[in-house]
Amino acid sequence: MIKSLELKNFTAFRNLKIDFSPKVNVIIGENGTGKTHLLKAAYGLSSGYKLFSKQSEVEASDLKDFLTERLLRLFLPLDNKLGKLHHTGAEERAECTINFTLEQMLKISFFNNSQSVNIIEDKNYQQYQKDPVFIPTKESLSFMEGILSLYDRYKMTFDETYRDIWSLLDLPVIRHENLHEKSKWAMEEIESICGGKFIFSGGGRVTFKVKNIEYSANAIAEGFRKIGMLSRLLETGAIQPGISGTLFWDEPEGNMNPKLMKLLVEILLELSRNGQQIIIATHDYVFLKWFDLLMDEQQEDEITYHSLYREQENKQLKVHSTKKYLEIYPNPISDTYTDLTKEQLKQHLRR
Repeated sequence: MIKSLELKNFTAFRNLKIDFSPKVNVIIGENGTGKTHLLKAAYGLSSGYKLFSKQSEVEASDLKDFLTERLLRLFLPLDNKLGKLHHTGAEERAECTINFTLEQMLKISFFNNSQSVNIIEDKNYQQYQKDPVFIPTKESLSFMEGILSLYDRYKMTFDETYRDIWSLLDLPVIRHENLHEKSKWAMEEIESICGGKFIFSGGGRVTFKVKNIEYSANAIAEGFRKIGMLSRLLETGAIQPGISGTLFWDEPEGNMNPKLMKLLVEILLELSRNGQQIIIATHDYVFLKWFDLLMDEQQEDEITYHSLYREQENKQLKVHSTKKYLEIYPNPISDTYTDLTKEQLKQHLRR
């Protein structure tokens, strides 16, 4: 699991360190406070398994090339230049450091004119044999038949989180008896609320099956497609509590009716109780509040809320982390709903 991430002079971050819970992490912040960049940086730096699983022996140059290409494909900087990820105006080098729970770590750096990253420190990084999962905001593209081949053939300008998720959805399913009990439970809950099951036939072909009748997946509500994709990732073992790497999810509330959010939070909490680390970025009050209401200390739930914000004096990005919902500060999501309630009350009193 990821223990911490430190970013210096990297994209919008001048100097930021964030300590992650081994269970659930919820990241909030106004637009432009770096939530997606934070997720992508942690995801990219924890993706070494993709290289190690392909090669029995990995040289330092191999890892350097892999990480350079990984950052370029995840962030798609202007002119495809690594130096464009260097914090604007910073004179010192950019540094990214990731620490894992079993004393593994990786630290890289680059300047604004660098062609590739430099590996400053690599402590047992190759031993981190966990494959993370990143679900991006436009995940519904996954239901377009042939999208993976189109991406590879025509170099479509989607960042690599999309190619990664498309590849995972195309994996074969694992035997039902080998699935984690909570994975089976979650899949059953999702099928029940959707009224059917999404069938992935390979090559990006997806249908929705109700009893013995199949329909086009694109005719099904996007909220159902979203949680149907989660079911598929459980079915293939891409997400396997206690085994798979960190689950990153960028704005899971998108296109989802608030009524579905309680079930999604229940599933995520159950996965975390069984060893799945989760890092989520959200803008939604209902989704955020369900974590607060459904967490159960008797089941040793642990939710850490990370609020990204800009300091008034120098506009630099900072983070405030807390395990208590009422201590989230700043909390632009809750504040906005408070303002809404006040305005509603004010208008009511005028009548």
